[in-house]
Amino acid sequence: MQAPDAAAGGQEPQDTILVVEDDPDIVEILRLYLGSSGYRFLSAGDGERGLDVLRNSDVSLALVDLMMPSMNGFDFIKEARAFTDIPVIIVSARNQPSDKVLGLDLGADGYVTKPFDPTEVLAYVRAALRRYRQGKAAQHDGAEGPATGEKNVLSAGDLELDLDTLVLRKRGNVMPLTASELKILHKMMSAPGHVFTKAQLYEAISGSSYGGAESIMMHVSNIRAKIEDDPGKPAHIKTVRGLGYRFDE
Repeated sequence: MQAPDAAAGGQEPQDTILVVEDDPDIVEILRLYLGSSGYRFLSAGDGERGLDVLRNSDVSLALVDLMMPSMNGFDFIKEARAFTDIPVIIVSARNQPSDKVLGLDLGADGYVTKPFDPTEVLAYVRAALRRYRQGKAAQHDGAEGPATGEKNVLSAGDLELDLDTLVLRKRGNVMPLTASELKILHKMMSAPGHVFTKAQLYEAISGSSYGGAESIMMHVSNIRAKIEDDPGKPAHIKTVRGLGYRFDE
């Protein structure tokens, strides 16, 4: 298979991809395809070294294996989410639904199973970076901000979503949400009481309303685990059977 032309990627020039993977053959395949598409490339052979690279380099996105020595991919994602919100995509031979659910619950933004088509990985990378940049740019988009001295915040009970910094606080404590989780919560908190279908919520994070129901269910479960006192009996994000989800203040 021929590597893609560099102009095909369409990514920002500063995008740097970190590959956390202990298989040198897979590292080289990803190095070839990412490099040919114009991305800068960094790699680490286990989770601990991956965290060191992440802390000391300007990384745009991480591709992470799960089965590695020293620190596995699950622990890497958990530690990384304590200090960064960059997109993280799991690339693993583990294909059980429980692995995918756990990875997404810990903060991953996508899951690719091995063996993989390198062009599929590139598509995931481009889509994740595009969604991430759109989320970061949202706070600077055309709508006029509040009057000087006013806070641009959505509030609901003990939750406060700061629309200028895209930070969620619960009782004053910052809650670590991924970019996709923030987009879903922003959409729902902006229209309390409105029932959103899974397709509408998927469109909020991907730009497309086609597919993504399983992903939305995982994201909603993840959000509930972070914002609800009792995720099993949620006070804010309610399931409307047969329709979708509703946010209650």
